[in-house]
Amino acid sequence: MSCANDQLGILARRRIEAEIIKPIYQILVREIGKARAQAVIGEAIENAAVAAGREFAAQEPNGADLQSFVALQYLWEKDDALQVKVIHQDEQHFDYDVTRCRYAEMYHEMGLGEIGHLLSCARDSQFIVGYAPEVALQRKQTIMGGAPCCDFRYAVKTPKEEK
Repeated sequence: MSCANDQLGILARRRIEAEIIKPIYQILVREIGKARAQAVIGEAIENAAVAAGREFAAQEPNGADLQSFVALQYLWEKDDALQVKVIHQDEQHFDYDVTRCRYAEMYHEMGLGEIGHLLSCARDSQFIVGYAPEVALQRKQTIMGGAPCCDFRYAVKTPKEEK
């Protein structure tokens, strides 16, 4: 997996994945019920996000950290997927709000609004676990959940928090 600027953007990847997941999800709902189907999809997506984080981290020649993570943000923003307002950024923090999310728009258009949070939003906290476990994400709201913005607050954990 290359991190070159010509790489397929995350929005395009998520559309392809959602097209595959949608019929599987529909069958799971029919066979085991909505709650259990969402739990299964959620677990699979979260596990994939941790693995993806590890794969991206393995490609960082100087090691993965908050700063190298910030440098990857163009992949999630590619194709005008997100409108982002950076609130604060330094060596220990990367705080921003997403004011428009085409991921959420796309899932609703595809009829997957009820699991859009599983397909994208839930990945965020798990990707960083695989990529840079010393970094934590705090987020209280998402556009997918009906809020006016997503509030991403990444911070390097203090030694006490890492335990």
